[in-house]
Amino acid sequence: MHCPYCRHTDTRVVDSRVAEDGGSIRRRRTCSECGKRFTTVELMQVTVLKRSGATEPFQRDKAVAGVRKACKGRPVTEDQLDRLGQAVEDALRAAGAAEVPAHEVGLAILGPLRELDEVAYLRFASVYRAFESADDFEDEIAQLRSERRTPDSPAALDGLDGRAPAPTG
Repeated sequence: MHCPYCRHTDTRVVDSRVAEDGGSIRRRRTCSECGKRFTTVELMQVTVLKRSGATEPFQRDKAVAGVRKACKGRPVTEDQLDRLGQAVEDALRAAGAAEVPAHEVGLAILGPLRELDEVAYLRFASVYRAFESADDFEDEIAQLRSERRTPDSPAALDGLDGRAPAPTG
């Protein structure tokens, strides 16, 4: 590590702290030449392993761009897309692997997108899972409906079939 003041290469770490999100480490350093102190931040870089075998750094903007296409015409804001991108990146970092298969990135997107907008979720899933027929869509919609009816999910979300939700109380 070069000192930003005198460019000397001999610096030592005085203090290290993990940032709140756990995705970076702040290090307090001192230069043995000029004695000045400075801070460095180390970020864990997540690398995506593509199907071709090539690797590239994870790019949140690239993941959000794919989701943005699925959300076209839907009531989804840029802020919501940014939060989804952050959730995907956080999930990948939390997995603890420095290299993740591209397939895992898609899986990390599906959950938050499903919560955000079901139509966008179906659009994204249809490309990601390579739906080949209307039956594939019907199966996925049936899965969405069945999960809505589980005891821990709100019954008020019963709107996919076009009927009004059942009255409660």
